[in-house]
Amino acid sequence: MKMNVGVLCVLLGCLLFASCKNSNQSNFNKGNSNSNQSNAQASPGNVEVKKMEIKSSAFQEGGMIPKQYTCDGQNISPPLEWSDVSPGAKSLALIADDPDAPSGTFTHWVIFNMPATAKGLPENLAQQGTIEGGGRQGKNDFKKSGYGGPCPPSGTHRYFFKLYALDRDLSLDDNATKSDVEKAMQGHVLAQGQLMGRYQR
Repeated sequence: MKMNVGVLCVLLGCLLFASCKNSNQSNFNKGNSNSNQSNAQASPGNVEVKKMEIKSSAFQEGGMIPKQYTCDGQNISPPLEWSDVSPGAKSLALIADDPDAPSGTFTHWVIFNMPATAKGLPENLAQQGTIEGGGRQGKNDFKKSGYGGPCPPSGTHRYFFKLYALDRDLSLDDNATKSDVEKAMQGHVLAQGQLMGRYQR
């Protein structure tokens, strides 16, 4: 009888060990499965956004914007030029804004549907909806079409000229705002570039 009890104990011990091993293996596999699923979801599925170069002959990156391009001068748009537009681009968009405005980011310029073959914008672009050569200008935060130059109440502000290469034209009209353009181009940006200038009053 003593022998039988001993054998029974050994058998029960083996069964418990096998059960724990299988349970741990199951949890391990489950953990690996969840990890692989998480990694798969995190894998890059979006188109890589490339960089473009945008610059101006009027001022350098981080430099001071000349008075003639502000509300204290002629309030005309500065000349811009760019390169490295993505080969698959169908149109270009440009947004110029001031994140240092007292009431929040202030939009100075909104352009969209410029041809992807465009290499830049001339100085003193007409303040109207249609751009000669292709493209449209939306409404800035002055509630006007086209460019509205820097006009800070005081201090030094930064002005960002942001260029986007898109894989399509945007179905917007001349009343389009920065918010409208940003919403319409979500998921369609192939490349982007940025130029920052400063102005002080």
